[in-house]
Amino acid sequence: MDNNKNIRVGIGFATGRKSFQKVLKTYVYNWKECGLTGKEEVSLNLLVAYDLKYSDTKSTDYTNVNTKILDLVDDSYFIGNTAIQREIDYLKENNIINEEEAQLFFRGGYAAKRNSVLYTAMKNKIDYLIFLDDDEYPIAVTNTRSSVIWGGQQVLSTHLKYIDSADITNGHHCGYISPIPYIKFNDVMTEDDFRQFIEAISNDIINWDNIRSVMNNGGVTYADTKILVNEQAEEVEEVNYSKFISGANLCINLRKSERVLPFYNPPGARGEDTFLSTCLSNRKVLRVPCYAFHDGFSTYNHLMDGVLPTKLKYIQADSEKIATRFYRACIGWIRYKPLLIYITQKESYETKIEEMRKQLQVTLPKICAYFNRKDFMNISKELERYNSNVEKHYNQFIQTQEIWIKINKFLNK
Repeated sequence: MDNNKNIRVGIGFATGRKSFQKVLKTYVYNWKECGLTGKEEVSLNLLVAYDLKYSDTKSTDYTNVNTKILDLVDDSYFIGNTAIQREIDYLKENNIINEEEAQLFFRGGYAAKRNSVLYTAMKNKIDYLIFLDDDEYPIAVTNTRSSVIWGGQQVLSTHLKYIDSADITNGHHCGYISPIPYIKFNDVMTEDDFRQFIEAISNDIINWDNIRSVMNNGGVTYADTKILVNEQAEEVEEVNYSKFISGANLCINLRKSERVLPFYNPPGARGEDTFLSTCLSNRKVLRVPCYAFHDGFSTYNHLMDGVLPTKLKYIQADSEKIATRFYRACIGWIRYKPLLIYITQKESYETKIEEMRKQLQVTLPKICAYFNRKDFMNISKELERYNSNVEKHYNQFIQTQEIWIKINKFLNK
């Protein structure tokens, strides 16, 4: 590690897929092509929090990185259960947190993996931390001609251009962002039925207007050529007490540590980026002009080998794999929506929940019939389960921020 470099950049992955190695290789060579590796004033630091249970992997699937790749970064930190426990013990020995707080902050699902990356970055005096996903690639795809056009994206250097003047910078996404497949409406399920269902489970970003547009493109979101050409950053507007961000293609300014916030998700749910969004009212958040291609159905790994298709496939609701992914996404959304409403619309919480119940009561039988899967009825059960625990989850949400304040102060002594 070269301590003479005055800008320390952290590149964080919270991952559980073997494909992580291939994605990392793509990004590292992207940084080399952009001139960031070996740059005298910039130190690149890799931080990987890995989950062995997600897809039945072993630690070496993440830690055995080719030396040619590691030689292009200045330092690397691999954060598994042993490393996390070591930090928990360290904090407990110094009377910073207790065991219950440690479990909430470092062991509470996907948000905890991000928190462990955030903690490691702060402990090692990282200036800027960018989160990347293991199913996103530094490429943009547009659809303005008879065939799609691909273009490489300088994700890291774009964030570095803007992050010093912001608390958070967030890039754009293209590709298969939505887990909702293309659906041919019929007598079993009409467009109005599906609209009601999406309105019941969605948030202010995952709404019907956005989804209908993506469905018309066969489930594909294309990059906006105006953003690619103009190369201008824009401040993210606050919508319903939230400045919505995504969890990847996301950079956090750690230089002003008191303005850094942690992640939280309800147990068994996702939405850690959405809940961070609700805390950003007095933070400067910029949407920066770079794209990442989201390979949401894991069907375009060959992009990282240089194979660029001229057309992107429609994702149709005609296979068990596609239906299962959609089902899991619906469960994930419904699990975190009660807490999101409780945080942002507490005065009308009961009314909103009752509206959701009625919409699901009408639409879920039709969803089950269309996909020929009775388990979609579990969505109502999950709504009631997370509704009954919403105050507990809200208290955990607040407690996570309080824990972070204590850890943050300790790290900055």
